[in-house]
Amino acid sequence: MSNWIIVPVVLPAFTACFLVAALRFQLRWQRAVSIVSTAMLFGVAIGLYVLAAAGEPRPYLLGNWPAPFGIVLVLDRLSALMVLLTSGLALLVVLYASAGWDEKGRHFHALFHFQLLGINGAFLTGDVFNLFVFFEVLLIASYGLMLHGGGPGRLKAGFQYVAINLVASTVFLFAVGLIYAVTGTLNMADLAVKVGQVQAGDVALLRTGALLLFGVFAVKAALVPLHWWLPMAYAAAPAPSAALFAVMTKVGAYSILRVYTLIFGAEAGPLADAAAPILLPAALVTLAVGTIGVLASRTLIELACYSVVTSMGTLLIAVGVFDALSISAALYYLLHSTLVAAVLFLLVDLVAERRGRFLGRLIPSPPFGHALLLGGLFFLTALAMVGLPPLSGFLGKLLILDATRDSPQSAAIWWAILGTSLLLTVGFARAGSVVFWKQGNGRIAGPRTGGTRVLPISVVLVLLALTAVLSIAAGPIMHEMNLTAEQLLDPARYVRAVLGGGRAFASAVEL
Repeated sequence: MSNWIIVPVVLPAFTACFLVAALRFQLRWQRAVSIVSTAMLFGVAIGLYVLAAAGEPRPYLLGNWPAPFGIVLVLDRLSALMVLLTSGLALLVVLYASAGWDEKGRHFHALFHFQLLGINGAFLTGDVFNLFVFFEVLLIASYGLMLHGGGPGRLKAGFQYVAINLVASTVFLFAVGLIYAVTGTLNMADLAVKVGQVQAGDVALLRTGALLLFGVFAVKAALVPLHWWLPMAYAAAPAPSAALFAVMTKVGAYSILRVYTLIFGAEAGPLADAAAPILLPAALVTLAVGTIGVLASRTLIELACYSVVTSMGTLLIAVGVFDALSISAALYYLLHSTLVAAVLFLLVDLVAERRGRFLGRLIPSPPFGHALLLGGLFFLTALAMVGLPPLSGFLGKLLILDATRDSPQSAAIWWAILGTSLLLTVGFARAGSVVFWKQGNGRIAGPRTGGTRVLPISVVLVLLALTAVLSIAAGPIMHEMNLTAEQLLDPARYVRAVLGGGRAFASAVEL
């Protein structure tokens, strides 16, 4: 049992508490501690990924209580990948925020680390109830991050965001209660054994719990028709918060992958593939609705928000096929879409800062500072988000199309992805031409037209460079994603690692 597994949960927790208790009024020291802690977290995440890639899933038993009776964290290839993605993005976001955004409120850095605590805990937990607990931690922190800086717009969006997530949390508790009532356990590995053994009279009740749980994850993943909260909430959030939220929506996608391959997967008896009939059609509609939102956007921030919806639709289309090839393609696209969404939110912030009273509205404005540089960055980001060569969005969509060739729904998937890619190209071309090409009369005045800030621009460049790395190193990265998908679709390995019950699980499957 490696003690390093708990560090991605403990380190942000202690950092957040220290920032509140000792450095509440000292922003400069808050920045230093926050950046150093996030850099340490990134280093630990690299080590954990190497550890996970070396062998079987590894459990961490809190208090040394054996599973399924105690709390357990589990490190496998998927959880290690998600922690690495989160910590790397967090390091870049905290650098961006330290250039000025964190001055708008006293507790930005503390809330930021509480958010990391919740996200990393959700990725590492091996227990459905603790998944609920970490969901609540990350959501409470996200409320504060979303309202950072204040204003009536953020307050209104924040109220709706809180309301929808309170409803989702209540449904989550009902789902957990139903599952526990039928199986007597909430440990994921134990559930993987017991779900396939439930009596016939309990199947309907357990299926209800499984579908309620899927509804909760659909809310987190912005799956239509439960997506409506995302554009308003992300548009109102400060740019660094929205960039970190790019990985928060992936918590929903991760939860679907984890629960509906391990617990309600192909070997769950009468509850096998419980989410499959719903997920793929809903993902196709999500992609279409997000694309319509991009075309109808009146501001750059709306464009960015609906782009996140389209990327979630594309990602969940691949997940919805539920085979090794499609899941590995989905994981590659997950990496790409998270990075590009973060770039887009930060870039929109930089553009709005320089356009004065025009902000990010899609109307011509007078010439503004560094329009050529920002226009070039927007062009590259648009290529990546739409899925045009040579960046990773093109490869990600190509991999998904290839992986779904033999699916019964392949025609619908191909038409949806290719057709929406064309429409997204139109939407981004329209936005870019209005903001960076067309010029109005007059001049932009005020303090928002200051010189280029090196650190924020550097963060955007690094994120774009990472998407280029995804393209250049697509072969080795896809090899890793293939291994991750294979491990994910082999529940016996997970059960054996957590419970030591590989043979018992195999026997249960045969029964």
